[in-house]
Amino acid sequence: MFGVWGHDKAAEITYYGLHAMQHRGQDGAGVVVTNGEKLQLHKDTGLVNDVFKRFDFSKYPGRGAVGHVRNATQDDGTFDNVQPFVFRTLEGSTAIAHSGELVNAKTLRKELEESGSILQTTSDTEILAHLMKKNGEKTTEEAILSGLERLIGAYAYIVMTEDKMYVALDPRGIRPLSLGRIGDAYVVASETCAFSIVGATYEREVLPGELLTISDEGIKSTRFSLREPRSLCAMEYVYLSRPDSDLNHENVHASRKRMGIELAREAPIVDADIVTGVPDSSISAAIGYAEMCGIPYEMGIIKNRYVDRTFIQPSQELRDQGVKMKLSPVRGIIEGKKIVMIDDSIVRGTTCKRIVRLLKEAGAKEVHVRISSARIEHPCYYGIDMSSREELIAANYDTEAMRELIGADSLAFLSPEGMDKSIIREKTLNQGLCKACFTGDYPVLEKGEKKDFFRKY
Repeated sequence: MFGVWGHDKAAEITYYGLHAMQHRGQDGAGVVVTNGEKLQLHKDTGLVNDVFKRFDFSKYPGRGAVGHVRNATQDDGTFDNVQPFVFRTLEGSTAIAHSGELVNAKTLRKELEESGSILQTTSDTEILAHLMKKNGEKTTEEAILSGLERLIGAYAYIVMTEDKMYVALDPRGIRPLSLGRIGDAYVVASETCAFSIVGATYEREVLPGELLTISDEGIKSTRFSLREPRSLCAMEYVYLSRPDSDLNHENVHASRKRMGIELAREAPIVDADIVTGVPDSSISAAIGYAEMCGIPYEMGIIKNRYVDRTFIQPSQELRDQGVKMKLSPVRGIIEGKKIVMIDDSIVRGTTCKRIVRLLKEAGAKEVHVRISSARIEHPCYYGIDMSSREELIAANYDTEAMRELIGADSLAFLSPEGMDKSIIREKTLNQGLCKACFTGDYPVLEKGEKKDFFRKY
């Protein structure tokens, strides 16, 4: 998500912000612009460049805008689910963009439908709009707060009307969201890498359980929930975020490099010729691993820059095809060598299996796989596309069986404790990570609640 308020080039800035965060979603993109009197929407399926290829910025004037890139968590290919959404009433219009997933979405949808609401999409995002409407004719801070109180799960929202922008983060702060400035204008983004491209300066993190109200009069902060500690999604550090982004005061590249160093301490390989990383999210960890083990780091795998990220493809068939197109082994580097291949995670196992095969077909003598995160054994209910235990290879096999399945000569993972040690630093000692997919410890569970909490929704 990206939002800007108080800038004459709001639409253009939002476009560049979305472009910087293309890695977060490749299924659709959109922008809504306000000129103080009306909201104008432009959205479509596809990449940002495709969606805005023939976009005429001069026809979308305004000093406020909100944008979104969509990562489909299901293979629906539905144009209607591309965000932002715009809802128009007699009292004014409202645009909403959302990152995350609501655990109680089905319960709320059923309740809304039984009370007469007609939902137009299958997206969780639409639910907040209907909850807001039930609490008042207009979109106000009070109506938004009343709606947020009903939500359970991970969410970051940007809500925009003709004359205001509201920004909200869930009480656990599971999804990332940062506030910046361009002169007198405010910008909000899921990742700080978007600030650099638009010339914005970083101000601070949006706090867990915080609602920001931004208008021409300035910015106002309201805390609607106070819970400690924060549980920022560990997969943001492992895979999702760009290495030049800062999350909770920690640089992503530096965190990944420390994960590689810690992995080398926990699972060293002495008898190897080179270390290589799977582009791009594993490169930082591979550099750290190589430095710690004293083994040369080499570019043994090349990435085709014109192919989408395979993990966030909505179907297994597309993921398999994407791996074939995306990665190529460098035969001159790996032939006849004993290789340590660093990858950031193993979710379903198919991608890792394919890469190991590629390396061995290119002449690698041995391929030792090291994963710079823990075993993913539990589903994610907060917006990452791994929603069932059946699809998670680590939930169904021990490490030795996984090694055989992917065809590696050895396999080891970083421990959950090693992840904490690598990511949580001095500035974030009072914070925590959501490692639910690794440990099964879901942060929205209160004391005494059972792990089947999610089934009742």
